[in-house]
Amino acid sequence: MHTVLITGCSSGYGLATARHFHAQGWQVIATMRSPRADLFADAPGIRVLPLDVTDADSIARALEDAGPIDVLVNNAGIGLLGAFEAMSMSTVREIFDTNTFGTMAMCQAIIPRFRERGAGALVNVTSSTALASFPLVAAYTASKTAIEGFTGSLALELADFGVRAKLVEPGYCPDTRFSENGAERMQGLVCEPYAPFAAKVFAGFSQLTEVTQPDDVAETVFLAANDVSGRLRFAAGADAVALEK
Repeated sequence: MHTVLITGCSSGYGLATARHFHAQGWQVIATMRSPRADLFADAPGIRVLPLDVTDADSIARALEDAGPIDVLVNNAGIGLLGAFEAMSMSTVREIFDTNTFGTMAMCQAIIPRFRERGAGALVNVTSSTALASFPLVAAYTASKTAIEGFTGSLALELADFGVRAKLVEPGYCPDTRFSENGAERMQGLVCEPYAPFAAKVFAGFSQLTEVTQPDDVAETVFLAANDVSGRLRFAAGADAVALEK
């Protein structure tokens, strides 16, 4: 039986992905900063471990407790929406600490294990903001686009060791906690000069008919984790797929 470790499983994509892998008969290690086993009451057998991807000691403990795994899904992330002009660089660095450096740290920690076994898959969840330009997400886009280039290079340098690296690019999902998780950081980021423009942007998002659902991402992550074709990028959700064309 295969084993997957997934980061950021307390809600949204991570929660749906953990449940999907479990439904496919995989052993699942669901990680989050504050463990909540009750989230998987309907999926007994999923192991829940504490993990903060910005803390090296936390990463080491989680991987030690997890034991051998076949797939690592880097899903943990922080949203940030607002005018870049209004953002402090400390806020930008905080976003990069989780979205970029946290993903890199997880990969660096697990790669030696995969390389020594001659097998394994890294699935890094980014965003459709890497497929097209969107307003009011400049720092967030930068943090995710960095992982796009990072993963492309990893795919090349790890291939000879039998280790696969993949990207999953979800579209816009109004049902995740993207805004809620970043709420404190986003206060004041849509400052007065940008308010009229931001209102138009938000109105546009509210009228979208094709959006991404957590299950779309879960199914795409599973597809990417099992892909052996050499394909790197997997758009998730109808709106993300449309951007690929």
